[in-house]
Amino acid sequence: MKNQLKRLKDGNQRFVSGTTIHDIDSISSQRISVVKAQEPFAVILGCSDSRVPAELVFDQGLGDLFVIRVAGNVVAPSQIGSVEFAVSMFGSPLVVVLGHSNCGAIEATIDAMKNPDESTSINIQSIVKRIKPAIEPLLLNHTLDQVRTEDAVKANVLKSVAQLTSSSEIIESKVADGQLNVIGACYDLKTGVVDFYD
Repeated sequence: MKNQLKRLKDGNQRFVSGTTIHDIDSISSQRISVVKAQEPFAVILGCSDSRVPAELVFDQGLGDLFVIRVAGNVVAPSQIGSVEFAVSMFGSPLVVVLGHSNCGAIEATIDAMKNPDESTSINIQSIVKRIKPAIEPLLLNHTLDQVRTEDAVKANVLKSVAQLTSSSEIIESKVADGQLNVIGACYDLKTGVVDFYD
C-alpha cells in the first residue's frame, strides 16, 4: 500500500511541476492493453468538480485508477458499492477520498445551514444532508460565519473515510486484514498540490 500511495504522491509532484509521463502515444498504447482487463492500483472517491480530474491530478493513465466522482465526495450506498466492487474485483489496495479547496458542495451546505428556510431540490438536499453532519462539530467552537471552507472540506473528507471503513463488511474486513488502506486527501485548486491525511 505504501508503493501505491507513493505512486500517487509522485504523480501529483509531476502534475504540479508540469512533467507528465503520459502523452498521447502512451495513452494510446494503454488503451489497447486495458481492453480485456483492468488492474487499478487505487480507488479515488472524489468530487465531481470539473477542476479536479483525478487521472490528471495524479498523472496516471488508463486503467491505473478506479475513479468514483460525486458532488462533495459524499458516501452513499452507490459509492460504497462502487468501492466494494473495485476492492473485491480488482484487489485495489488503496482508497483515497479526495476533497478539494473551494468546494461548491461544502459552500452550498454552509449556505443551507445559514438559510434553512430556503428551498432547493430534494436531490441537492440529499447531498447537503450527507455533508452537514461533518460540519456540525465545527460549530462547537465557531459560528457558521467563522467556519472556514478548508476546515469543512477536511472534516467532510475524514467523515467520508470513517463512513467507508464502518459501513461495509467488505471494506472493514479488508482493512482489518491489512489488505486495504482508506485515507483522505485534499487537492488545492491554486497550487495543484494534494495534501494526504496519512
